[in-house]
Amino acid sequence: MRSFVKSMYLGLAASLLITAAACSTVEPPVGKTTASLYDRLGQKPAITAVVDEFVGNVANDNRINGRFATTDIPRLKGHLVDQVCMATGGPCTYTGRDMVTMHKGMRITNADFHAMVEDLIAALDTFKVPQAEQKELLDLLGSMKPDIVELP
Repeated sequence: MRSFVKSMYLGLAASLLITAAACSTVEPPVGKTTASLYDRLGQKPAITAVVDEFVGNVANDNRINGRFATTDIPRLKGHLVDQVCMATGGPCTYTGRDMVTMHKGMRITNADFHAMVEDLIAALDTFKVPQAEQKELLDLLGSMKPDIVELP
């Protein structure tokens, strides 16, 4: 049972960041080109730093850290980095499950989801990620909420 719960929560954290980035569709103004969100975030080294900070924030967040008590943290970080990297236009490949499958039966609440978002915002703020890129990433995250949250 613990390994099942562990894998489910590993998927929650990964899904939050990955799905958020996977839905990105930024259209440049006519006649102009825009760098990918991956490039604007600072590519894989910057994504890795934000993920490290985010996971640390979650670990210190008493609202949700119990959900990750048995999680393989290095594995979680690797999945998160790959998912965000790929979803934002980077060269990484994420091969995990889709968000609905990953979160089915986990009984994720709105409060759980919002706590994770707050922890992500704090990580982005720590690294002074510009508001435009934060908004783009967070808009993506919001779009996947129906695939993750099961309870009010």
